[in-house]
Amino acid sequence: MPLVYQQNINETTKLGVWHITEKEIFFITQVPLQRQISHPKKRLQHLAGRLLLKELYPGFPYNLIRIADTRKPFLENDAYHFSISHCGDYAAVIVSKKDRVGVDIEFFSAKVENLKDKFLSITEQETFAAINNYQFSIVNFQLLTMAWSIKEAIYKWYGHGGLDFKEHIHIEKISMTRKEGIAECRFLKQKDILLPVHFIFFNDNCLSWLFN
Repeated sequence: MPLVYQQNINETTKLGVWHITEKEIFFITQVPLQRQISHPKKRLQHLAGRLLLKELYPGFPYNLIRIADTRKPFLENDAYHFSISHCGDYAAVIVSKKDRVGVDIEFFSAKVENLKDKFLSITEQETFAAINNYQFSIVNFQLLTMAWSIKEAIYKWYGHGGLDFKEHIHIEKISMTRKEGIAECRFLKQKDILLPVHFIFFNDNCLSWLFN
């Protein structure tokens, strides 16, 4: 069973990552395909996310999941707060019975360097450049992928759409070791909130999550 990462964050919040190596039949016998998805890869990602919800919380009512206009999955009774992310052969899920949550997983890609001015301020770019020049053997596009993933996790935590990554989400400080850390972020949509976003590097991916 390729549950490659799992963390019980607190008494009510759990995080997991599934490496998708199985055929579709493995998933379809355990969880239903809740909507028509024509692309085989996207079907696998969808099913893996649902199965991961079940793995983290066996009683999770995945058959009651609805999709908001913003494409965010949710439960109408809020019995669980959850967030799902897919990237390549990985599905990531965070579930909580108490806190609003967000998760994102991203494959490291040099293409993000062409987009940095669209989602990072000059101040934020200087913050990441300082990390790159200081002590870590991490190339710039890995740090930029991390920045995108951090902001995507906040976007999913918010869940209502209409966010400008550059205007509404500011990464103010990064505390990290070689492979993991915490970003202190200021969320400025409607109200001013300080959000800590956790992240970890593994298997050429960045996984970011928050609960608040």
